[in-house]
Order: sequence, then structure tokens, then C-alpha cells
Amino acid sequence: MTLYTSDTNAVNKRAGKIAFTYLLVSLFCLVLGAIYEYFSHEVYSYFMIYAFAIPLVGGALPFLAMALKQNGRYPGAMSRTLYHAAIATLTVGSIISGALEIYGTTNALVMAYWVVGAVLIVGSVIAGKGSEEIDRNALKQRGYRVGV
Repeated sequence: MTLYTSDTNAVNKRAGKIAFTYLLVSLFCLVLGAIYEYFSHEVYSYFMIYAFAIPLVGGALPFLAMALKQNGRYPGAMSRTLYHAAIATLTVGSIISGALEIYGTTNALVMAYWVVGAVLIVGSVIAGKGSEEIDRNALKQRGYRVGV
């Protein structure tokens, strides 16, 4: 796909904003985990401690890489939406798992967060593969030169 400089700058800027948002979410999860651990009477949970890593590694780093890469591929709206939902689901699942672990109980329904998060990631990849051809056709209709 061949895009003009103004198009790639807009894509890089959008990816940078998303990466910054994920950095803020990671910071929020880090502070939330630290506060929760502080008031948990010396009971710790790795799910709670490392909940910040999911939006950091799964959200900020990929979008930061897209923002820094010139002429990179940017996922379509459906793929991005599913991916954002997956990261949110996995992050919330980690926080809830940590809270339940600190509380000293378990719940079988917590497994649903991990399963739904994985299904959303797979759906995001499938939507990304399917939307590539649609995006190419939309760019052709707008008059852009589209390469392989």
C-alpha cells in the first residue's frame, strides 16, 4: 500500500496518541496496584502487581512501534476496536483476579476474562486480515495509488 506523506503523518500521530493513552492506563494500573497492595495488610498478588504490564506491553509498545515506523501498516477500525477490548478485558481480569487472590478466595468465572480476552485478540487478527483488502479498495476509490 502506497500512502502519501500527509497520510502517514496522520497515521503516526494517531498511533502515538493511542500509545500515550495506553501509557496512562498502565500508570493508572500501577498506582491502583500499589495502593491496593498497601492496604491489603501485607498480602500480595502477582495478578495485581503486574496488571500494569498488560496495557504497557499489549497496548503502548505495539502502537508506539506503529507511530515510529514510517510507511507502516495501521489496522482498520474493527481490528483496533477488538484489540482495545481485548486489552481492557485482560487488564480488568488481572485486577479482579488479584483482588480475589488478596481477599483469599477464588471464583471460576474469572477464567472467562482470559478466554474472552484471547477470543477478542484472535478476532482482532482475523478482522485485520479481512479489512486489508477493504482498506485497499477504499484507498483506490479515493484516488490513491495502491501498491502490493
